[in-house]
Amino acid sequence: MKKEDALMQKLASISDRFLEVEKQVGDPEVIADQKRYRDLMREYKRLGPIVDQFKELRAWESDRKQAEAWAQGDDPEFKELANIELPGIIEQLEAGYAEARIMLLPKDEVDDRPVMMEFRAGTGGDEAAIFAGDLYRMYQRHCEGRGWRWQLVNANEGTAGGFKEITVRVEGEGVFGWLKFESGVHRVQRVPETESQGRVHTSAATVAVLPVAEDVDVELDLSVVRRDTFRASGAGGQHVNKTESAVRLTHAPSGIVVECQDGRSQHQNYEYALEVLRTRLFEQERDRQNAERAEQRKSLVSTGDRSAKIRTYNYPQGRVTDHRIQFTSHALTAIMGGDLLPVIEALRMAEQAELLAAHS
Repeated sequence: MKKEDALMQKLASISDRFLEVEKQVGDPEVIADQKRYRDLMREYKRLGPIVDQFKELRAWESDRKQAEAWAQGDDPEFKELANIELPGIIEQLEAGYAEARIMLLPKDEVDDRPVMMEFRAGTGGDEAAIFAGDLYRMYQRHCEGRGWRWQLVNANEGTAGGFKEITVRVEGEGVFGWLKFESGVHRVQRVPETESQGRVHTSAATVAVLPVAEDVDVELDLSVVRRDTFRASGAGGQHVNKTESAVRLTHAPSGIVVECQDGRSQHQNYEYALEVLRTRLFEQERDRQNAERAEQRKSLVSTGDRSAKIRTYNYPQGRVTDHRIQFTSHALTAIMGGDLLPVIEALRMAEQAELLAAHS
């Protein structure tokens, strides 16, 4: 059996499943069960574009067969027409099959989840905190430009500006699948505002992109979680609030400590902190699984190693380099302004190429 025939069989079975799901989402009993309905709607949205691609391929296959029949017939006009049209039809089919193979590549089951993004100043003192703030604003502009919800969870400001550490929650369609390549160490090479000699310094900040955990992902025993409250503080550690609205959670078995102080109330900070704690515990388990898989297959693009140096922002040269795929752009100003599309698209294409090679 040709590869294309096997692919069309696979697409036909997906089309059958799509029709089955379409019927189920209209069932009143399913609609009444919110979790089942939500899961089915997620599947329905995921399968829809694949089914559309299948329909296009069937139409092009029909055109190809018709053109081939004309080419083998006796009518000279139809023969000439077939010889003109066949190359274009075959080109469309080849592109369509390639697109379908990409659509069928295995996807991370958490690609559609919201994320917690954590920015931490690394080496470089005050300049590292300022750079962490620059990265924070870069991603904020990018995410808000895509229509995603950007919500501050916790912030610890730097003494000279920027942030020592800041956590946000980002919600929207396909958020983790889009941002997951951004975890790692980001380096900046520039003359700091505090540098009087005009020398270029290298500083760093770490970005972590974590898929938000759902209740079913993590069994959290609250009896081993210590809860402390304290007054929220602003820049330089100044207390900005006379009530103890900030919350610190300490998970004894793992040693994970979470602080949240930017919510409107102690209750809201507690809920945020619980979600961050669940998310970090979930990420620990994902890290363990990824480490096992990494022994079987090395990936240049998405190692999940947040200690890896992934990107350098060189201000004197106006250059951004992603070291995983040797991607270089001289549009540093646009990228820092939130235009991350060229970088992320290049990373997605590199991952697709890796997956296609692994599944060919």
